[in-house]
Amino acid sequence: MTLTAFLAAWLLHLVAAASPGPTILMSARIGVTEGMRTGAFYALGCGIGALVWATAALFGLAVLFQVAPALLIGFKLAGGLFLLWIALQMWRHAPDPVPAPSRDGAPRSDISATRFGLATQLANPKPAIFFGAVFVGTIPPEAPTWTLAALLAAIFVNETVCTAGVARIFSFETSRAAYARLKSSLDRVFGGILGLLGIKIALT
Repeated sequence: MTLTAFLAAWLLHLVAAASPGPTILMSARIGVTEGMRTGAFYALGCGIGALVWATAALFGLAVLFQVAPALLIGFKLAGGLFLLWIALQMWRHAPDPVPAPSRDGAPRSDISATRFGLATQLANPKPAIFFGAVFVGTIPPEAPTWTLAALLAAIFVNETVCTAGVARIFSFETSRAAYARLKSSLDRVFGGILGLLGIKIALT
């Protein structure tokens, strides 16, 4: 695997990781509502999820989806319903006031935030198709194991850093103060967009 091929695969995923989607949307909301620490562990879960999909693509999951499309449909329906459930909770609790900062720590545990990031990432099976297409176009069959490991590590870093970066931007006090003033409307906007993304994942 040449350096050019490696950089091409890395850059393609970097653009995809930074593009708006369920994980980026939730990182923004977690950053503004729960702070940077929770956002960082959420981002860690998203990075692990991207690693899972990329590894699965390397082992032929994208090909399996093509051979057995019903499996992909099942994954998409389950993921879409999960995102719709999150969207519904955001909509229902939109009128609730912003919780006061707690001296006991973050609103959710580090493990819980990581699990949530992982679940949000795995709710969208389309990265497996994306990784399959990228790998087919950039990774030669004779690529050594160490280059594949390096590429998987780069994918993990891309996803984690991009998601954590969004959480950081929205965790600043000015962002949180603006959110507190507009919480009801913003939660409905966040929930509506996330719901639409869930429907898109389930039906496309």
